[in-house]
Amino acid sequence: MLTGSERCLHNACGRAGLKILFVSSEVVPFAKTGGLADVAGALPLALAKLGHDVRTVMPRYASIDDAKYNLLPILDEIRVRIGEQNHTAYIKKTVFPDTKVPVYFVANEPFFGRAHLYGDGGGDYRDNATRFWFFCKTVLWLLKGLDWTPDVIHCNDWQSAAIPILLRTDPELLADEAWRGVRVLYTIHNLAYQGLFSLEEALHMGVSEDLWHPSALEFWGKLSLMKGGIVFSDAITTVSRRYAEEIQTPEYGCGLEGLLEDVKERLFGILNGIDTTVWDPASDAHLPAQFSAKDLAGKAICKAALQKEMRLPARADVPLLGIVSRLDNQKGFDLIAQVMEKLLEHDVQAVLLGTGAEEYHTLFEQIAEANSGKVSAQLRFDNGLAHRIEAGSDIFLMPSRYEPCGLNQMYSLRYGTVPVVRRTGGLADSIVDTTPEALKAGRATGFMFDAYDAAALWKTMQRALEMFKDKAAWRSLMRAGMAMDFSWNASAKKYEALYEKLKG
Repeated sequence: MLTGSERCLHNACGRAGLKILFVSSEVVPFAKTGGLADVAGALPLALAKLGHDVRTVMPRYASIDDAKYNLLPILDEIRVRIGEQNHTAYIKKTVFPDTKVPVYFVANEPFFGRAHLYGDGGGDYRDNATRFWFFCKTVLWLLKGLDWTPDVIHCNDWQSAAIPILLRTDPELLADEAWRGVRVLYTIHNLAYQGLFSLEEALHMGVSEDLWHPSALEFWGKLSLMKGGIVFSDAITTVSRRYAEEIQTPEYGCGLEGLLEDVKERLFGILNGIDTTVWDPASDAHLPAQFSAKDLAGKAICKAALQKEMRLPARADVPLLGIVSRLDNQKGFDLIAQVMEKLLEHDVQAVLLGTGAEEYHTLFEQIAEANSGKVSAQLRFDNGLAHRIEAGSDIFLMPSRYEPCGLNQMYSLRYGTVPVVRRTGGLADSIVDTTPEALKAGRATGFMFDAYDAAALWKTMQRALEMFKDKAAWRSLMRAGMAMDFSWNASAKKYEALYEKLKG
């Protein structure tokens, strides 16, 4: 049965020809620190394929190579007042590679000419609030300069939350009739990163004192930009249906659960997609052999090659577990650490790729050293190896404490690797647990547990290891996962319906 929010999406009438501005602090291939960049680099292209006039805007960071991406200056300089100071922005433009979809860049050397996007080894940049308030203000003036008024501005996370705040509260913008028909959709990619800043920073930015109260921007004595994005947007989305429900509870709401429950009629969950041209086992150049659901022979070759690359015995009969992740408690590494000893008492192999908390670097270095024929720990970033782990593993382990969407479980399913996950967020939305009924119906794709504890994880691991012995059942799991559609086209159509609803 559809929920009220889903019914709104389901019944909305999709119509081509919308003007959509996508605003993000990072966009693939130009700059990336996390999954937001992947979304911002894929969703606009999927929307453009549906016939919409989509344009993307982001900061021009020092790490972006103008010559490589053919960034060219446009417009005159834009002067933007932040608090008591004037700042100058320069606008550059290019297109996404091999497309005609425009990307605009807001350049300002003091704000964005730095080595990193949000901070360095000493932590976040102290003026991040001012940097991105300036970015958002510039975006709105950029649109005036382009003489292009979007139907919908799609903002993402706290870095672009100032746009709905300014559109709905700035006297100058409120007086301009051009903005009155513009709707704002605000996407929360991870509620834990709210953009919290001091009152002093808010005053420095020129934030009106009229907004300094709990029903607007104030959050326990601090400025919450994400809260402002939620309050002043016309609709809010999260990156999975389950996460949209979870953030209305104290466990996942990060102190904003009351507000999110109040706005639940305009809160929607839309599962992120993946780039199915990049993540395709039938054409992936990172793999020693390609394969598909119809012909799985190449997967066995990938497994043997991965075992050799990781200096593990090349055995087809042993279950090979893959982990590609940030090493952090949010990703369930405290649980993984607790079950590793029991796990390694069995005839298994494990490959880990990732970086993160130093305690887990040390722990898995020790585990790999003590179990050299069973465990390989690659504590680094390696995109090609990530593809080979997804393709060569039998089981993918992802027992997250919380997971707004998650992408690796989708990559795993597409590559015929069976996920073991906790039932949370996007993991719950993308995987069908292996119950007898689901297995018989050919719908089962993975293994899930509920309680966040090591005992629940271990019990579920035992289920997976036992099922691995049944080759026919295991191939059913593999093929069911590979048949699922996680393309951006499916997600883009849901966004298209929501944009239409907002415009109507």
